[in-house]
Amino acid sequence: MNIYLCKGKSMSRIVHLSEAASIALHSMIIVAKSKQLITMTEIAKMTGSSRNHIAKISQVLVKKNFLKSTRGPSGGIMLKRPPESITLLEIYECVEGNIENEGCPSDKQICPFNKCLMNNIIQDVTNVMKDYLKSHTLKDFLK
Repeated sequence: MNIYLCKGKSMSRIVHLSEAASIALHSMIIVAKSKQLITMTEIAKMTGSSRNHIAKISQVLVKKNFLKSTRGPSGGIMLKRPPESITLLEIYECVEGNIENEGCPSDKQICPFNKCLMNNIIQDVTNVMKDYLKSHTLKDFLK
């Protein structure tokens, strides 16, 4: 499985929720809800994902200053920033790359038809999804 993690080069033209993005979003909410350090094993059990996949994604989130990691027998991860300062969009784009919603989703320079076959529905759905992710922070899921 190819995962583009915070490289900034990959851009999603059609918003989709990959396994990696789903794990990142769910893991960050779990970490935000935790009152103490939480381990990769605990997150893996709660999400039904492999510990290795959780660790790989968490490592990127640590590098991008979303999480703080502590090693050792009593180690784990915790948020590095307040939950109200982290949007779902930031997390999503860290894993998937920036959402680009300009032009043809098939990246065609010239459409052979007079109008888009999809009638711009893909751009509309992408805008709705991006707006949703942008307007919600981790704090919204702590209640």
